[in-house]
Amino acid sequence: MSETSGDVTGFRAAYDALVRRNGAPGWLSERRRMAWERFERLGLPTTKDEAWRFTSVAPIARTVFDVAAADGVDAEARALVAWLRFGAPCALVFVNGRHSSQLSCPWPDDSVRLLTVAELMRSDPGRLQAHLGHLVGRSSTAFASLNDAMLEDGACVVIASGRVVPAPISLVFLESNRGTRAIAAHPRVLVLAERGSQATIVEAYGGAPGARYFANGVTEIALDDGAVIEHVRVQRESETSFHVASVAVRQARDSRYHAISLDLGAALSRTDIDVTLAGEGAECELDGLFLVDGERLSDTHTTIDHAQPHTTSREVYRGIVEGHSRGVFHGRIVVEPGAQKTDAIQQNKNLVLSPTALINSTPQLQILADDVRCKHASTTGQLDPQALFYLRSRGLSEEAARSLLTYAFAGDIVGRVKVGAVREAVGALLRERLPAAPEEAIL
Repeated sequence: MSETSGDVTGFRAAYDALVRRNGAPGWLSERRRMAWERFERLGLPTTKDEAWRFTSVAPIARTVFDVAAADGVDAEARALVAWLRFGAPCALVFVNGRHSSQLSCPWPDDSVRLLTVAELMRSDPGRLQAHLGHLVGRSSTAFASLNDAMLEDGACVVIASGRVVPAPISLVFLESNRGTRAIAAHPRVLVLAERGSQATIVEAYGGAPGARYFANGVTEIALDDGAVIEHVRVQRESETSFHVASVAVRQARDSRYHAISLDLGAALSRTDIDVTLAGEGAECELDGLFLVDGERLSDTHTTIDHAQPHTTSREVYRGIVEGHSRGVFHGRIVVEPGAQKTDAIQQNKNLVLSPTALINSTPQLQILADDVRCKHASTTGQLDPQALFYLRSRGLSEEAARSLLTYAFAGDIVGRVKVGAVREAVGALLRERLPAAPEEAIL
């Protein structure tokens, strides 16, 4: 497939329209301008770039994207929003990149400030300026720069010091494009977990079936000393969409961060997760699952940077590919000089269900300290023939046996989600894709 090297013209009209609307404070306007210049300088990545050699974004480069309209929310969209909320009593909901007040609701107490970027810009602009863009900026990817350049609104979560939030905090991003031309939206999330706080955040993305759009998201999470965050990302975009996400996390002393990423939609999806263990005693756990079929492609790149001694990380990613689909996993563990007593384990397992599907897995260790415990493993294969034989000997058809084993392979990750409503909804979605799995296989 030929590529349009570095071509950014598909986004120029939307950026020019944003500049004409203006209305932002001077510091934000200047950030947008600098981000756009950086985006133009970097250009869209091609397969000549090492980090993108398995993933062509030519379909994105060839598309001219309209500015997303503030479409009304019909019954179909409301049903999808309800699914993406997973029963959460309170949520911030964005439709086509714009906050939907009719679908959102305020947080009931002072343990959490759940507000939009626009609201925080009005109420506490100094705090927004001090944090927004400071984490993801270290990666400087073209798509993160584009998100910065197009920043208008987004979700802000501030968890008060010492508070334990019992209910999940729900952030929903829905694309509902009824037009014939594709649109682009640039979701933004900023989470500030103050000292000793604990919370669960469910960040969900979805699109109406057949909708043509590009969702280019950035999420930044800062954990103060002793903070604990459970972060669940569910990506269920439409089958005709593109999804690119950059997630940047910075952890202070004795903080704990557990992320579970479930990549279940989009024609092309790419997720970059960058975690920095910046304080002694910090712990990080990354779990993930991607499930692709047809001609779809899912690409996940993770970096866990052990910047201080006595830090711990665990990473388990699983991928399932069938049809002519492709899956990519690139996981990198970095141990900085002086980060002694680092304990890091990474594991990637992949299941290939058809001879025309493909997995590219490249785990990496970059160790610059000498007193560490680090290891990684990667396996790619087909269903175990002995397990298939055993299930068939117990009366299951071959189709049911294959579905059950595939479901169990995915269920190892889905079962780690502590939010019951998310676990049940994703489990049901997996059963729809694996209809021959027995009823008893429900997670």
